[in-house]
Amino acid sequence: MPKKVIISHDVDHMTVWEHWKDLILPKFQVRSKLELLSGKIGLDEFCSRQGDYFKNQWQRVDEVMEFNDSQGIKATFFFGVNNGVGLNYKLKHVEKWVPRAVAKGFEVGVHGIDFDAQDKMQKEYCTFQRISGLEKFGIRMHYLRQNDHTFEYMEKSGYTYDATDSGFKNPYKIGNMWEFPLQVMDGWAINGERRMQARNLDQAKAWTLEQIERAEEVKLEYLSILFHDRYYSKSFRSWKAWYEWLIVHLKERGYEFITHEKAIEQLNSRGL
Repeated sequence: MPKKVIISHDVDHMTVWEHWKDLILPKFQVRSKLELLSGKIGLDEFCSRQGDYFKNQWQRVDEVMEFNDSQGIKATFFFGVNNGVGLNYKLKHVEKWVPRAVAKGFEVGVHGIDFDAQDKMQKEYCTFQRISGLEKFGIRMHYLRQNDHTFEYMEKSGYTYDATDSGFKNPYKIGNMWEFPLQVMDGWAINGERRMQARNLDQAKAWTLEQIERAEEVKLEYLSILFHDRYYSKSFRSWKAWYEWLIVHLKERGYEFITHEKAIEQLNSRGL
């Protein structure tokens, strides 16, 4: 069975009104109404989502850190330092939250936008390095976007690791950069192939258990799991409950929680 699990969080949003110029807000309203009418969410959950507009808050970084701390987990938070594809928050938010996460002992990295241009990717790297003060950190591309040159560009930019690839594969090296493929994501569990909630909590758990069993069958050493911080809220009850259940379930199964950087130390110590 996999010996260790790596938990990470992509920070896609900070405020509601950072999206005033794009289609995120109308799409969100349509999605919420359809989920309500189909019975996937209740009226109280729907109303909580509407309340988020008045709070102007879509990030739940503190809440996720608090829960992770209560479980003894030091996860990785990926923050965007560029805008595109629905990621629209300003650098002032990154300048606030990156030092805060680091101070609490969490790993931080870049949630990348420019996957197809070396110079722009390098700029993101330098911006994050300035904000974080770190010499070593990783990246995951927003929406896992990539082309034939993306991983080569990442390695050349100086990233220590990447978490954009997916599949039931153990970590592998691309030049000097470690690649950590992703196996389980909240959206895959709850939305399935759709762009809105397609499964209830029990169905999402069943899908997740299948992925864990598969990882154990192929003797995957590191199980990589992504949960978006935004969903740790009563506005997304199935998502929040799914994450809390998953952490407890993995503990009961005997998994050890580890960061990318710690995993790299272990891999390098074996001469891999």
